[in-house]
Amino acid sequence: MMLQSRLLSDFVQFNTTDQVLMLNSAADPFVIQARPRLTTGHLCLAEDNIATLGALKIDASGSSVRAMPFHDYILHHSPETVDVAAMNLLYQPGNVWMFYGLSVAAFALKVGGKLYVAGAKDRGILTMAKRMQELFGNVETLTISKGQRVLCSIKRQGFSVEQLPVTTLRIFADSKLDEGTQLLLSALEVQPTDRALDIGCGAGFIGLHIARLAPQGKVTMVDASLAAVAASEQAVSLAGLTNVRVLPSDGAQAVLDQRFDLVATNPPFHQGGVQTLEIAERFIRQSARILVPNGRFYLVANRFLKYEPTLQACFQQVREVGGNNRYKVLYATGPRPH
Repeated sequence: MMLQSRLLSDFVQFNTTDQVLMLNSAADPFVIQARPRLTTGHLCLAEDNIATLGALKIDASGSSVRAMPFHDYILHHSPETVDVAAMNLLYQPGNVWMFYGLSVAAFALKVGGKLYVAGAKDRGILTMAKRMQELFGNVETLTISKGQRVLCSIKRQGFSVEQLPVTTLRIFADSKLDEGTQLLLSALEVQPTDRALDIGCGAGFIGLHIARLAPQGKVTMVDASLAAVAASEQAVSLAGLTNVRVLPSDGAQAVLDQRFDLVATNPPFHQGGVQTLEIAERFIRQSARILVPNGRFYLVANRFLKYEPTLQACFQQVREVGGNNRYKVLYATGPRPH
């Protein structure tokens, strides 16, 4: 469950004719509140997560709500078109996302426009206050409530693209193979003709590894993050692999009508600042539906995450095939009828 805050709803001020831009924060309750009030204005959702957008059920035809990718907003949109921008740090996976959001606001806001940022101390709100002061020359704390703050900066001058701290969201630029994924790759058994799926592909390490070992097979990589999809597409192109496709997908939703010999995943276990088993459990259930009868499923996870009950409910055979004192690689086969 998300630790949702209503602070943006309480403190963001806008007119019914305004262009309002949400910075990777479409899950914030402010979105539902603002939609009916923008009678002739627009609510623009610069969002990374397609699952979040899907939950909002945006009707593109004649709607006051528009959605666009967050990770490359500056590359594809005009500057100084927005009256109000808002970001909730709860929905930002890390500092890189927060600082990129700040650049998007500086780029998109008209002179005189306002940026509102909500968040807690442990999510980086004090660091954001410093960055907002440095970039805009002003920042005001509108409220401090239960450890949460709302900050506001006014854009008092124009910015050239060269003046922005960052212009693209490069979350995977320096990413290295993490320990858990390394253990998973060591345990994977891949056949040359495998039809394989990498769920929650991130930077694409798992899918690329499988694709090299299955030259006569086909690999599909999916992720709900549009930034991850773009990074994986770039990695596939750089690797020169022709047996891989990358799709935006909420879990395996985009490929539920297909069948695979192999599924592998290193699933996320945090959502909106809260630890959760739900994402991986959904990956497990979906994998059991799309694997052929003798298909293989591999998952790597921290040892304290108890995925075994869901695996045993969905598969006839489950065992640990790798790991160390921090991580475990779980293998399952024989998907049960659903």
